[in-house]
Amino acid sequence: MPEEVSNARGTAAACPGTLYVVATPIGNLGDITLRALDVLRSADVIAAEDTRVTSRLLNRHGISGRLIAVHEHNERRAAETVTGLLAGGKSVALVSDAGTPGISDPGTLVVAAARAAGHSVVPLPGANAAVAALSASGFDTARFLFCGFLPARAAERRRMLAELATERVLLVFYEAPHRIVDCVADLCAAFGGTREILIARELTKLHETLHRCRLDVAGEWLQGDDHRRRGEFVLVVEGAPEAPREASVDVEGVLNILLGELPLKQAVALAVRLTGGNRNDIYALALKLKQDG
Repeated sequence: MPEEVSNARGTAAACPGTLYVVATPIGNLGDITLRALDVLRSADVIAAEDTRVTSRLLNRHGISGRLIAVHEHNERRAAETVTGLLAGGKSVALVSDAGTPGISDPGTLVVAAARAAGHSVVPLPGANAAVAALSASGFDTARFLFCGFLPARAAERRRMLAELATERVLLVFYEAPHRIVDCVADLCAAFGGTREILIARELTKLHETLHRCRLDVAGEWLQGDDHRRRGEFVLVVEGAPEAPREASVDVEGVLNILLGELPLKQAVALAVRLTGGNRNDIYALALKLKQDG
């Protein structure tokens, strides 16, 4: 992987023929790394999900650059354009409107095309809504499953949640404001009301809100204030509880009691029913106990 070229000021300039995957702020425009600014400033082309949104970020930091659009409706065609630029020795910085490209945002096809063509792809880490919510959740974040946006159609959403109901790891979802109430209701129906959820909205923005509660009261909290249903949401939900371990059955003890009261065949048959054990194993044990007795 190529190193960015450092100039006399110690800043990192983009290398020719390299695609940079650049994380940008998810709300607060100050949440961008110095390295990202260096690459955006020096890249030959900036491939942006929405050039208007990216222009506001660039203007904030006094950066001018050549912008091309890479969004969900033109990504395949844009991937060809980007690989052509890279083949011509140009450096390209790939950005989405907010957060990290390719994570529930356009960018995956561009990265895949660049890699397939043999070009260097360099990630510049930074803001990510899912990780920000996890960091402030208070849950054990050692293991989690990022699910992105659930299907918009209710039947498909409920089917997916049914498949996730037994997952033991934390579950992380993105959701839009017009679906948030229905989504939380479906989460409660699929997972049960006792699991806890963190509802994070408008992260890093003026009206940022993080609320943790049980699923069975989450809908009531959302309905309690119109403002709570506005903005972009990250939902972090506890995984399924560990199933209680069945107490081990003392098969030998059960057999000893039954053999003291019943003939061998009856004792074995009843022991199989009581313990759920294998009949042949229990019969062999019964014979041994009879012989030892």
